[in-house]
Amino acid sequence: MPSEILTTDDLREFKIELLAELRKLIRENQGLSTKKWLRSGEVRQLLGISPGTLQNMRINGTLPFTRMGGVLYYDSGDIQEILESGKSQSQMRFGSRK
Repeated sequence: MPSEILTTDDLREFKIELLAELRKLIRENQGLSTKKWLRSGEVRQLLGISPGTLQNMRINGTLPFTRMGGVLYYDSGDIQEILESGKSQSQMRFGSRK
């Protein structure tokens, strides 16, 4: 069985690569939830809206939902679509400004 000797430089390089990958994943997700189903409070926080606005979005069909045992759930894919559709045309043409 061949053995390898790891040096502190090897470990340091591994740490740098690992941190770079983690930063990339965090940037890509930008705080968006990785859960499939979100509750009303999570949706309001993500969209920055009030309970009344969320209710209006349910009523007018802007945001589909599922009710189970008196709890409302929203598909995270639908939330992502709403966030994407909220971009102005100039942001879509020239890239978002952050």
